[in-house]
Amino acid sequence: MIEKVFRSDDVPSTDRFDAWRERLGRVVSPLDSRSDHGDGFRAETRLLRLGGSRVWSTVVDPATIRRTSELVRRSDPGVYTLILPLRGESEVAQADREVVHGPFDLHVLDSSRPVHLRLLGGPSVHLIGADVPKAGIPLPPPWMDQLLTRRLAGREGVGALLSGFLLQLTHDTDSYRTSDGPRLEAALLELLTALFAHHLDADGSSEPNSTRRALVLQIQAFIRRHLQDPRLTPPAIAAAHHISVSYLHRVFQGEGITVASWIRQQRLANARRDMADPALRNTPIHVIASRWGFPRAADFSRAFRNAYGIPPRDYRDHVSTRLPLPPTQ
Repeated sequence: MIEKVFRSDDVPSTDRFDAWRERLGRVVSPLDSRSDHGDGFRAETRLLRLGGSRVWSTVVDPATIRRTSELVRRSDPGVYTLILPLRGESEVAQADREVVHGPFDLHVLDSSRPVHLRLLGGPSVHLIGADVPKAGIPLPPPWMDQLLTRRLAGREGVGALLSGFLLQLTHDTDSYRTSDGPRLEAALLELLTALFAHHLDADGSSEPNSTRRALVLQIQAFIRRHLQDPRLTPPAIAAAHHISVSYLHRVFQGEGITVASWIRQQRLANARRDMADPALRNTPIHVIASRWGFPRAADFSRAFRNAYGIPPRDYRDHVSTRLPLPPTQ
């Protein structure tokens, strides 16, 4: 888990807004930002990296942020961004919808679509947000499209749980260790999925087989939380959910992948991410593999090469030297 902090007060007044805009575009994606505060612009942003996800907290002067179709084509990180306003208002336009959000009005945006965001109020706006890979939210894109920009209550039910989690996560950063990152990311993804599924079920946006789908999401969240346990097997998963192993396999049939393959896929993806993390450059590959449920180095090397078409050590060398990777199989 890596924390980065940006403070406009650390930059000469004439360069503050440009520095903030440049950092925003570099950390998130290319953006067009404007503010009437000019040289007096102030902003403070804290960024936590939790594996493939980012959680951030920012206190910023009112500003306008746009992501045009051209900027989307130039670079798309492929994430959903959840925003929790704490002070001020967030005026959002995306997917042909325009909504004004006040404090604790959770809302989600899609990095693959143009967006127009105005941060309103004074003297400053306080937001907490999370950028999560789309692959981490096991809901079909058409379902997620129904949620874009919508007001998701952050003071009650699952929304309150998620708001509390984000508040605590961004407030007490000194108590976390690097090894906490994957577990915190798993908890974040589980809460986000629960929030989205709750609202989809409430308005009937989900398909008739939502009960089966809800069970799949619950099982996938359980698997993510226990990926580091080498004893994670279909029988153990079935027992934890009070269902038979045969029923577990049946509910997974609609995913087009077996339970065991999905577990291996998730473990390999996490190990691959850790090997690309500069902060873990000195961590031996076999330690990373063992951390993600591969106690035998040979088994990990074979599985990684089958999945990505390159041995783990070669992959790390390519990433560290920024050489182009061969195409994955």
